[in-house]
Amino acid sequence: MSSSTQNQALNAIVFVYRHVFEKDIEDQINSVRARRKRRLPVVLTFKEATNIFDKMSGLYCLMAKLIYGCGLRLQECLSLRIKDVDIEQSIVIVRSGKGDKDRRTVLPESLKDDLLHQISSVREIYEQDRKDNTNGVYLPGALEKKYPNAGKEWIWFWLFPAKTLSIDPRSRIVRRHHQHPAALQRAFKEAVIKAGITKQASVHTLRHSFATHLLEKGYDIRTIQELLGHTNLQTTMIYTHVATKNILGVRSPLDS
Repeated sequence: MSSSTQNQALNAIVFVYRHVFEKDIEDQINSVRARRKRRLPVVLTFKEATNIFDKMSGLYCLMAKLIYGCGLRLQECLSLRIKDVDIEQSIVIVRSGKGDKDRRTVLPESLKDDLLHQISSVREIYEQDRKDNTNGVYLPGALEKKYPNAGKEWIWFWLFPAKTLSIDPRSRIVRRHHQHPAALQRAFKEAVIKAGITKQASVHTLRHSFATHLLEKGYDIRTIQELLGHTNLQTTMIYTHVATKNILGVRSPLDS
C-alpha cells in the first residue's frame, strides 16, 4: 500500500483509542510511519501552455488562463467572487484557500479586457436571478446566518456562475452555484490531446507551470511562495528541480 494509506490507517487507530476508548496509546505503539516519496510535478513549457490555450475557447479558456496567470488551484478559481478581483490594482484575492488561508496574487494585464467582459455577462445573470427572486448564493462559514440577505448582493456573486440552478446538497436550497470542476477538466483534457501534448497534464499542471516559469525568470523563491500560498518553503523549493533554466549557476564538467 502507499505511504499515505498506511499513515491514514495508523492515524485512525490512534483516533479510536484516544477519542472513543479515551485511552492514550501513543507511547505503546511500536510502529514506524511510512515516508512519503517525493514526486516531481509535471510542468508545461510556455509554448505548450500557449498551444493548449489556442485549442480552448470561451469561458473555459479564460478560466485556464486565469489559473496559469495567477497560480490558482482549480477550486480557488471556481470559488472566485466579484469582489475578489481588483482589476484596477491588478490583484486577485483568494479567500479560504488550502488550509483556510487568504492570500493575494497577481492579475495578468492581458486578461483584464476578458474579465471585464465576463463580469458584464455575469451581471445579466445576476439581474435575472434578482428578478426571479432566486435564493442567494452560498456564503462561507456563519455569514449566511449572520447576514441572511448578503447572498443576494452583487459583490458576493460568483465570477464563474453555473448556467442553471441546482440544489445545494448541504441545505437542500435551490440556488445558483459556481461552475462544476468536471466541465473545465474535460475541456482542458480535450485541448491537451488536440495540442499533441504527451505529458500527463491536468488543470493543476498550470499552477505548477506558473511557479516554475516565475522561477526561471529569476523571481525570488519567497515571493513565489507567497503567491502560491505555501506555508512551508520546502514545498515551493520542489520547483527548483523542474526548472529548465539552470538557476543554481552550476556548470557540468563536460561543458568545460
